[in-house]
Amino acid sequence: MKPSIFHSLAASTLLAACFSITASAQRNVTNANDSNTPLHLLQPDYPVPYGISKVNDIKATLDRIHGYLNNVTPTAFVNSKTGETVSDLSKIDENTALQKGDFRLVSYEWGVTYGAMLLASQITGDGRYKEYADKRLEFIANAAPYFKKTTEEHADWGTKGPLRGLLTPHALDDCGAMCAAMIKATRGGNTSKLRPLIDNHINYILTKEHRLSDGTLARNRPQPNTLWLDDLFMGVPALAQMGKLTGDKKYYDEAAKQILQFAKRMFNKEKGVYMHGWVEGMTEHPQFHWARANGWGLLTKVEVLDVLPENHPARPEIIALLKAHVKGLASYQSGSGFWHQLLDREDSYLETSATAIYTYAIAHAINKGWIDGLAYAPMALLGWNAVSTKVNEKGQVEGTCVGTGMGFDPAFYYHRPISPFAAHGYGPVILAGAEVINLLKNKQFEINDSSVQLLQKK
Repeated sequence: MKPSIFHSLAASTLLAACFSITASAQRNVTNANDSNTPLHLLQPDYPVPYGISKVNDIKATLDRIHGYLNNVTPTAFVNSKTGETVSDLSKIDENTALQKGDFRLVSYEWGVTYGAMLLASQITGDGRYKEYADKRLEFIANAAPYFKKTTEEHADWGTKGPLRGLLTPHALDDCGAMCAAMIKATRGGNTSKLRPLIDNHINYILTKEHRLSDGTLARNRPQPNTLWLDDLFMGVPALAQMGKLTGDKKYYDEAAKQILQFAKRMFNKEKGVYMHGWVEGMTEHPQFHWARANGWGLLTKVEVLDVLPENHPARPEIIALLKAHVKGLASYQSGSGFWHQLLDREDSYLETSATAIYTYAIAHAINKGWIDGLAYAPMALLGWNAVSTKVNEKGQVEGTCVGTGMGFDPAFYYHRPISPFAAHGYGPVILAGAEVINLLKNKQFEINDSSVQLLQKK
């Protein structure tokens, strides 16, 4: 039987694909031989920079990000119809809006960014980072009483008002990350009148957010009584920070309870990573191991351990969970240093924000002595080297997945858009760079047989 044109084309396509795969697998082929060249010393064809990161280079990258953000996040109110600046806040009305920039000053992503700026200032000694956060938090604190008054007086405005979510939160996204940043700023010496907002947010997290019958923070979307791994970060670090601010043990207890109750339902012990969502009443849960949600889960554990008292009874269990999570994530890091959008699916794209969160959290856990630096420090440096390639000359962070709900099919996660205007990337990249600088200051590294190694004292 004579093969059809279709069969011939299919065979050609298959042959080309096989050739492409083979060629891809055989990168950096050399014609040198072992009798005239020490082949083990040849430079591999790495897809991202490989080696020991340099503090000056990291700082330059952070400075680019700071310069960009400082220019595109103005602190001013305008009349949305006329474009005129509103300088007298006693005259705000339903048309008053934040002056448009590339990002919103009161989003949960920007709560992460404020906290990251404070850390970067602390580690590098550069006051510009702290000034960035303090200036904007002071701007928000000064404006909040005026908008609170108009919100109370004009229920008919609906969702209008640039600070409405911050003043009257209806979800953890509205307040948790911002609250944690405000407490960190207050603890760091910011004298702005942030406490009314802090108290309001903590009250929302403790008494108003939907919960399961055992008190686990939950949502009623996309299904009734759904746990989102994201909500660990959206609510729990703020509670732990409140414990540090007030000394009240109840906040630590609640934070620890949430971490352990989420893990009981959502942590896959065999894979060492979390599923993104869990729905009460389902016998089979959608096991999509979304990268950034795992980042929020990892970041939560690190942030809570930072302030949780050494003698808290839940501390050993949280550290054990941190170690298990890091071990699981280590098995999924790609050869380019990035992690995939869906961690265990290598045909999903490589994603920046999650890679940055893991890099920060792993480096921080090593610096704190919670995990084994010998095992994990090289992967943290590799993670930073990967992330650094995604910061362009303008200081924008590329390759970040946009905001993402909870899905029940792989296509939903595989095809989420990426954008330099996805705010989720900025705080994590600043955190990662700052903490890797700290790691390089605390530890010594060497290149041994061409590989990055943590240098041990002999």
